[in-house]
Amino acid sequence: MAASWRPRHPFPPTAMTIALDVPTALIPIDVQRAFDMAASSNPAMEPNGLRLLAAWRRASQSAELPLIHVRHDSVQPGSPFRPGQPGHPLRPGFEPRGDEPLVTKSVNAAFIGTDLDLRLRRLGVQQVVLFGMTTDMCVSTSARVASNLGYRTIVVGDAAACFDLVDADGTRVPAREIHRAHLATLHAEFGTVVDTEAVLAALGQRD
Repeated sequence: MAASWRPRHPFPPTAMTIALDVPTALIPIDVQRAFDMAASSNPAMEPNGLRLLAAWRRASQSAELPLIHVRHDSVQPGSPFRPGQPGHPLRPGFEPRGDEPLVTKSVNAAFIGTDLDLRLRRLGVQQVVLFGMTTDMCVSTSARVASNLGYRTIVVGDAAACFDLVDADGTRVPAREIHRAHLATLHAEFGTVVDTEAVLAALGQRD
């Protein structure tokens, strides 16, 4: 009798250690002004994301640690993420610095219709660390595609956030439930979910 399928991580822990033992890139996704962070599942997303950026930039001074920013440039009329709209720019502190590249997309996955995969391949990147907005949409979709493309994929759960949704029955689903469920799904099949402290600890070990 064939063995039944089980998730890789049926009971994911809330925090894990990670290793930066292969070429790794940090990819912040869609941290843009249109999002109402106070209404999100995780208002701590911004401070945690800023800590990740600061630590990654410090560590990259002595190691090859690429940082590639992703921004959503909507093609939908009236979208707050459409170029030229007040909500389109990246939030303060999340803008690229110096020669840090910016990849722009118009769909949920950062790899679709962009040169992100090509950039990572040229840099020899084998592992990606993702955070940003939103947990259930562009972060989740990008993580799934990254995993399918063969990258070792890490999602920083406490540096991502999402919002309440209404399901097909008209019932409001709280953002915290959506956030938790998506992180559990990603951790079960598509990569590893960690917290900010785990990434900072891994970076500190490279100093």
